[in-house]
Amino acid sequence: MKLLGSGMQARFLLAMGGAMLVVVAILAVLLGRQAAMQVEVRSLSNGVIHELFDRSVRSRGEAMVRELSDALAGPLHNNDLDQVGALVRSISRQPVVRYVLVFDDRGRLVHDGSAGVPGSGRPMTDPLAAGAVAAQSLVVQQSPTVLDNAMPIRMGKQRIGGVRVGMALDEVLQREQAANATLGERLQQMGSRHLGWLLLMLGLLVVIGVVVILYVQRTLVAPIRELAAAARRIEAGDYQAPLRENTRDDEVGELVRGFARMRDAIARHDREVRRMAYTDALTGLTNRLAFREALDHRLMAARASNHRLGLLFADIDDFKRVNDTLGHEAGDEALLQFSQRIGRAVTEAGGDDAVLARFGGDEFVILVGDGDVAANARLLAEVLVRELGKPLVVQGRELFLGTSIGVTLFPDDAADATTLLKNGDIAMYQAKMAGKNCYRYYSRAMDHAVERRVHMEQELRGAWERGELRLAYQPIFRMRDRRMVGVEVLLRWQHPTLGTIPPSVFIEVAEQSGLIEIIGPKVLRAACMEAVQWPRGVAGDELFVSVNVSPRQLRGGELPALVAQCLQESGLPASRLHLELTETAVIGDEMLAAQLLDRLHRAGVKVWLDDFGTGFSGLSHLRQVPVDGVKIDKSFVADMQRDPDDLALTTAIIAMAHALGITVVAEGIEQEAQFELLAQRGCDLGQGYRLSHPVTATEVVRMIESGA
Repeated sequence: MKLLGSGMQARFLLAMGGAMLVVVAILAVLLGRQAAMQVEVRSLSNGVIHELFDRSVRSRGEAMVRELSDALAGPLHNNDLDQVGALVRSISRQPVVRYVLVFDDRGRLVHDGSAGVPGSGRPMTDPLAAGAVAAQSLVVQQSPTVLDNAMPIRMGKQRIGGVRVGMALDEVLQREQAANATLGERLQQMGSRHLGWLLLMLGLLVVIGVVVILYVQRTLVAPIRELAAAARRIEAGDYQAPLRENTRDDEVGELVRGFARMRDAIARHDREVRRMAYTDALTGLTNRLAFREALDHRLMAARASNHRLGLLFADIDDFKRVNDTLGHEAGDEALLQFSQRIGRAVTEAGGDDAVLARFGGDEFVILVGDGDVAANARLLAEVLVRELGKPLVVQGRELFLGTSIGVTLFPDDAADATTLLKNGDIAMYQAKMAGKNCYRYYSRAMDHAVERRVHMEQELRGAWERGELRLAYQPIFRMRDRRMVGVEVLLRWQHPTLGTIPPSVFIEVAEQSGLIEIIGPKVLRAACMEAVQWPRGVAGDELFVSVNVSPRQLRGGELPALVAQCLQESGLPASRLHLELTETAVIGDEMLAAQLLDRLHRAGVKVWLDDFGTGFSGLSHLRQVPVDGVKIDKSFVADMQRDPDDLALTTAIIAMAHALGITVVAEGIEQEAQFELLAQRGCDLGQGYRLSHPVTATEVVRMIESGA
């Protein structure tokens, strides 16, 4: 007994007895806390279920409205209400979806999935409508019964409408309550069942507890602690964390060996991710992220050593034409050839420490800082212009593209990376404005030019509403009797502080900024409204009105619908409306142009090609794209008397156009001799200062009444 009381066995028994007392005490506490735990678990579960249902309905709503926004862009842009209705109804049938509303850019209902759409065209009046209509991105609003998800619908950068998806919160609440009730019942059943098993297992654990603890300590805890230590080192970036050599054949041995393989795979993956994150996938060059980091480091070093850096910002000229005509695979091949040429040029003239990167799309940037930076940058720019101006052979076709390059220097032009890149971009833009395939140095005057353009764009927004834009009319006369038969609509801008701004200036700004898509329809509508009020001429005929149409409006595909709407609103006969399209706009996409012009012809509207002879086409295109008339560019008319080639070309245009049944209009007639030459060659119509200067609508009426 003495041995038993003082030896290891006694101590073990005492330990086990103490363990039994603890187990009994734990069991008593468990039995006492059983009911309280049931209540607490149910309360916590209710909160979790509520959160899950709430997250689910919100995520589903956001996902559906995003999906609808993308899917509806094309149908809404093409006014395909059947397709819009099909998409709306497919989402409306989803569980807990109360409504799906599609509206236009003015907040008017386009479709709600119902048959006939009773509210179509009416503004939405519910309390959440204002926030949805004003949304520029995803907007989530909530009322006591509805979770409203709103998303604008865009075609490119233009916002053409929006979509709302309403989730029924009351139905979600009913489902949540049903889930809570079911969970409560199952918790009760599980509690009773688990209590019986707990009593049984506690008895068994008393018997084998000590043995298991010792075994686990030796066979599991120690190896896992070793793996945890290795994981912490891997987390810190040390992928060479050592692991003890393991020869065990059980699961723990497999775990240790698997962890070692995972460590090596993570190390390889990390290297691959870093390579992908800093390398352009197509060209293999440094990408934007890596270049920006390199630029920041080089700028820090240059500041510390008082050295200069040069940055060249290169953009391929007319690269979009390659993708549009030959496809994106050809575009990728062209980019790859360009990157190889740029790489060779940088190796030849950029210096040993030059950094070349593909900045995005068809843009490349080069950083030079070796030796005479200014001289090296100029030499490299000259080499790039020369080499990149040579033809490319892509898919068996020879392409001439060229590159516009902007050059800027640190610290002469900028003190930080952002400004340096911005200045390079500005200088590159100036190179494009100078005729492309050349390079330009950045100067502070360029900043002022950009600021002026931005200021003009801001002033142009709302100029129509402020009454600064007005219409003028250039009379068009029949050549055989000098009788006015129509007018061309011109747009004039009288700014309150800048004065009269030439159309050649603000029209270009409107084209580049996309404002022409807003101003153009307003000009067309106003011209139709004005023309329908003009009286008949002395001979009983009515003047036609000719309106210039932007290439952007043609590419948008909505021109026929816009014309039909303007004619319907104004009451102007379609035969009195002529549309003028530039030659280059028409040949940019002959298939689309032919379809649109055919629709206009069926409506009775006539189409003229403006500035004919200055584009890249020829009379052969007139057989593919149906037009009613061509306007000979004034540059040919101006030199007819001095240049025999212009006279011969004008004569040929008139003859061949008449052979195709096309009316010929001459622009820019400023001398009587020009008028006589054109009349002798059978030109149908003419306009110019010799016949009449641009006039107001009031003067047009006076000229009609006087029989001009």
